[in-house]
Amino acid sequence: MTVATAIPAFCQGIQHFSETLPEFEKYGKTPAIGEGQTAISSPSDPAAVYQTMLMADALRYLTLQVTASKASGHPGGFASIADAIAALILLGYKNIITEVGHHAPGFYSTMFLDRSLEEMGIETVQQMRDRYRETDGLLGHLSGQIPGLLNPAGPLGQGQHFAMAGAKLHPGTLFPVTIGDGGLGEPYIMSSMAHFNTAYPKITNFLPILVWNGYSQEHHSMVSTKTNDEMIEYWGGNGFKEIFLVDAKHYDDAKQPGDYVDSTAFSLKKRLAFMEAILDATDRAAKCALNGELTVLIVKQLKGAGVHKRGAKSHNLYPGDTTEKDYIVDALKARALTPEAWELVRTNCTRSQGGPAAKTVVTETEYPLADLGTLPLEEYAVGGDKKVATTAMGTLIGHVGQNDPNFVLTNADGNAASGINNVNIALKIVHPTVDEDYFQQPEGQVYEPLSEDACAGLAAGLALFGARTLWCSYESFAINGLPIWQTVTQAMAELRHVTPSTITLFTAGALEQGRNGWTHQRPEIENYFAALMRNGNIFPLFPCDANSIQACYEWALGTKNKGITITASKSPLPIRSTFEQTRKGLKEGGFIVQEIAGEKTVVFAVVGDMTLIPVLDAAEQLKSQGIGSKVVSLISPRRLYRPSDTAYETCSESDAGFLDDTGFENLLGGDVLLGITGGSSAMLEPVMLRSSSPRDTFAWKRGETAASAGAVMALNGLTADAFVKRALELLS
Repeated sequence: MTVATAIPAFCQGIQHFSETLPEFEKYGKTPAIGEGQTAISSPSDPAAVYQTMLMADALRYLTLQVTASKASGHPGGFASIADAIAALILLGYKNIITEVGHHAPGFYSTMFLDRSLEEMGIETVQQMRDRYRETDGLLGHLSGQIPGLLNPAGPLGQGQHFAMAGAKLHPGTLFPVTIGDGGLGEPYIMSSMAHFNTAYPKITNFLPILVWNGYSQEHHSMVSTKTNDEMIEYWGGNGFKEIFLVDAKHYDDAKQPGDYVDSTAFSLKKRLAFMEAILDATDRAAKCALNGELTVLIVKQLKGAGVHKRGAKSHNLYPGDTTEKDYIVDALKARALTPEAWELVRTNCTRSQGGPAAKTVVTETEYPLADLGTLPLEEYAVGGDKKVATTAMGTLIGHVGQNDPNFVLTNADGNAASGINNVNIALKIVHPTVDEDYFQQPEGQVYEPLSEDACAGLAAGLALFGARTLWCSYESFAINGLPIWQTVTQAMAELRHVTPSTITLFTAGALEQGRNGWTHQRPEIENYFAALMRNGNIFPLFPCDANSIQACYEWALGTKNKGITITASKSPLPIRSTFEQTRKGLKEGGFIVQEIAGEKTVVFAVVGDMTLIPVLDAAEQLKSQGIGSKVVSLISPRRLYRPSDTAYETCSESDAGFLDDTGFENLLGGDVLLGITGGSSAMLEPVMLRSSSPRDTFAWKRGETAASAGAVMALNGLTADAFVKRALELLS
């Protein structure tokens, strides 16, 4: 450009401008979203159609230039849906969610255009280029720290959970969610939406938008072979009442081969016709979704439309794919706007929905929580009758749900099977069929799809969006829901606002599942939680009895931005602790259950409740030989790490609570230390790292069919005799 002063300040860093744009004088002189308005007045307004097309090109340009600035990232997938994203913005919808982490640079470009990224000091295109894929910048995949964006996205098949969570908490607000046709092959997307719609048929204000571009990451997508009719039948067969499909092929006047074509290759007349079809379909789909109809919008357009390559080859950039590469330069020049057009696009984006997404989307403000009042804690007498820990917690869960109408408990395996049928009685299973025998009704608060992903997804999604929830599962099966839960906990560590912690209850541990054999004896999930503890905001809790579990849940309810797992038995077990002991353990990592004096002291660091049984027997055997012991119940192993072992200081709502060296010695110091767990030995790492005593671990080895928990423990070497033998060896 010859007139540098005509270039808006935010455009600093744009390498290519167009001298003129056809029809701009006719359709681009006045913003389609008027001053004081939040959306265009009509999707058929020629100026609105033209300006939506300009925004789609602006998004393609920014996405390609930003990724090419680092020769890294994924421009192709977003390019094929840029028209629909532009349509949503011009129609005034910004609570947009995605299932596709690879669309991140496109979403960053959207947030830049509406000025949301100014919240993190990104005011120019050059600054966006500089901070793309850099620490404290714009990460390669969507995270929890980017202003204006509602959800993290990395693993495929997750976005619909956030859309449904948002829809449940915010009636009357539209939550569009883009779903890649490659991601559609993930096993849970459709089933999770179908179960949600059966449970909550009136909550339809989420709008899946299928990015049907024919290609996955490195090959044709598996649904690329479907005809339009087959795709419509697929969604219809899964309960969708309104299906809008816009196929770019119907507007192609460039004679492109194949079923998937690039709209940017059309003549201007046909481009505008395609854009008007997108605007119209998006507008109608949004209204249907908001008016009680389960709706999907399908946009069929070639992957890579309008960028440097087409098909799977457009998916990502490789080293050497820089802004100086000839085919990238050509693509940028083809999408280039005039400075005046850039200003127009930004004005429309900023006015949409009443301001930048960073100030208007639902996740930018803290969701109001109901007052729970006083929890009905019931402290049982130590040494009294055996109690079921999960049932004791169930009483508290029922209280939470009865005082917080937004509370949801999810469970794929059934609450009765987990010892918390009292929750079903108090809160009812949400189901369209009323049946008193099964405690179910349409207004229930217990959500029970037979899918751990659907359970974890809704519970974690609601927590991220600000509501209290509980995901309950058998420890053996929870692994299938962990990816979405882990995604949310990482996002919570990065969030710029406060949200309730995502809490789980894992029951029926491996030791209780003797007669079911190894299929139900899979405690390896504890390896995941042990690794995640180093994040700093993950707290696996192991209450030792029915008193302990109540204190653990009490603490968890008061926390923010954490991932908290509670693992407990559903069998009646002795009461060994008071509330205050567990509260102490929550601060210091554990508490001393029993201490016996002797010439030497063997310390047992015990994870779990059933594992205390053989440990206490071992202590008696050692006592008979004049050897002292100290039995420590490890309630919160994360507290036993050294601060430098974790990234706690990087976490939102960071928790700097760690047991100091003096406290560690008081709790776990002795002549010999044995770490005992019925699960993964990884959970004992904090103890093993810090103890200076001769030490060893006893942990789960493998599952087997057996008649009792004791028999399962024996198969894994978790016996009093084995403990005593090893303790004596270490003492000698």
